[in-house]
Order: sequence, then C-alpha cells, then structure tokens
Amino acid sequence: MSALHRPYAGAAMPEGPGEGAVVELTPQDAGWEWTGLTVLSLAPGARRTVSTGPSEVFVLPLAGGLEVEARGTAAGRTTQELTLAGRDSVFTAVTDFAYVGRDSELVLTNPSSERVAEVALPSSRCTRALPPAYGPAADVPVEVRGAGNATRQVTNFGVPGVWDHAEKLVCCELLTPPGNWSSYPPHKHDRSAAPEGQECPVVNEEIYYYRIAGEDQVTPDRTGFGYHRTYTGPEHPEAGLAPLDELVEVRDHDVVLVPHGYHGPCIAAPGYPMYYLNVMAGPGQERALAFCDDPAHGWVRATWDDLAPDPRCPLTSAHGPVPRRTR
Repeated sequence: MSALHRPYAGAAMPEGPGEGAVVELTPQDAGWEWTGLTVLSLAPGARRTVSTGPSEVFVLPLAGGLEVEARGTAAGRTTQELTLAGRDSVFTAVTDFAYVGRDSELVLTNPSSERVAEVALPSSRCTRALPPAYGPAADVPVEVRGAGNATRQVTNFGVPGVWDHAEKLVCCELLTPPGNWSSYPPHKHDRSAAPEGQECPVVNEEIYYYRIAGEDQVTPDRTGFGYHRTYTGPEHPEAGLAPLDELVEVRDHDVVLVPHGYHGPCIAAPGYPMYYLNVMAGPGQERALAFCDDPAHGWVRATWDDLAPDPRCPLTSAHGPVPRRTR
C-alpha cells in the first residue's frame, strides 16, 4: 500500500459515514509541516466543537448547510456567527464558505432536522490570527480548464487573487466529468530545478481529497473510482527529494498526499464524475499557486488551442447544476 494514499477508514460501511470524523489528517500525520484536513459528518441537529489551534481553516460545506460560531481564544477576541447555506452535494452546486483564523474555537451545528451535513475543514499552520470572514457562493469564480477529454471545472474559492484573507492556506475544488483527465499535464511545485535550470517559483505541500459520484451522477458512493498519479523526475534526487512512483485507485472519501514531485493525471472512470478538494500551503512568504509542467508533457497544452472544450463543463454554479450544452 502506498504511504501517500490514505483510503477511507470506513470503507466497509456501504451506507456511508456515520456521525463524526470522516477524515482527520494533521501535518504530523502527513509527515510534513503545513497542511491538514478534517472532514466531519454531522447528524441532523448535531453540534461539534473544533479547535483550530495553530492553523487557519476554511469551513466548506460538502453536503447540507451549517451554523458556524467562531470564538477567538485570545484575549480581546470576540465571537462571530455565520450561516452557510451549503449545497446538496459537491456535484450539484458551488457553495458559500467561511474562513476562521488560528487560535479559534469553532462550534458547528447542522440546522436540519432531516439530513446529515458534511463539512470539510482544510487547514494550514500560520503565524497571524486573522478574524473570521464569509465567502458568498455568488462571488466564487468557476473556470473551465483544458479541452477535449482533458476538460475540467476549477472552482477557485480560496486561491490568491480571489480570496486574499489568509496567510498561507490555498484551496480550490475540481470537478472532472466521467472519462476525463484533470491535473494534466502533470505538474510540480517543489524546490527541484525546473527544465530551464531555475527553481520552481513556489513550494507547496498538497492534499487531494476525493469524492466520486455514483450512477445518478450526484450522490457520492464508493462504487465508482478513478486514478491518481504522482512521480518524480531526475531533478528530484538532485534536490534531495525522495523518489516517488505512484499510481493509485481512488474512491469516495480517499485522500492522496503530494509532498513533492509531478502529480497528474487524475482520471475519472467512465460513468463516474470525480471531485477533489485541493489543499495547499508552504514556507513561502506569499501565498501562490504557481507550478511547473513536466517538460515531457507540457507541449500538450498547445494542442488545446484547436480543440473544443467538453460541453459538459462547467458542471455546477452558485445557482446549481449547469444545463448541458451542445457543440
């Protein structure tokens, strides 16, 4: 088994996760310095208290809505209350979200009396305690990237230039239609040399958190699957980075860690839409999303100029699913 692939611990439960933690990943668990991820499932009416500790977090509804109470634990910091409308599924809509700074206590409440809520708390260690803030779904840019069977949707809710109320944490969501490839061409953001002999402009640790929809194209389950590739080039050992050569099958709720190296493609099996949440942070003084393509495959980008995007993208918006276009 790959040390970078963290399969869902509750995979034996066909009915899906019960109440509690679906994913609990700290920087210590990952074996690095910055990024972490918690995913919680809250029963109807349930409340859960979470400490952010030395990390800033996004509060990102995956299913259902949330009442969020953010309490600053340092002297003089006040309590703020936020309501997140959320969404039915990551495959149905872009969601609103919240940011909460380090040294805070979060009280999360599922206001529904009928349905389970799921929420992701991507995080990064940081030094400054910023105040809570609300991100409306209507303000989240949705980008269609790539062309042909490399077309995918990128939901840029927490990236530099869109959301600048963060010190380290960078996040976005990817939706890949069934049968398509994303995170392609393979790319890296580490300290190894780039093809032209220069170091990459940014170093980031990265987490991929996967959701895979079932036959109805909306409801996540572990029947569907996809694939994730991570590997190193000859320049990585020269930079003191361990060799990697990973191709893993991913299913709903699985996590893949990318400490360094080229990553991609991420491939959605025919019939099964793929979602993943990207969580990134690193030692740089400024948040950045820069990357370097694998020089063996970077030429592929130029072919997209003459290739139409997949008309299934974008799949979602702040208003819900996007009606399918025709060519």
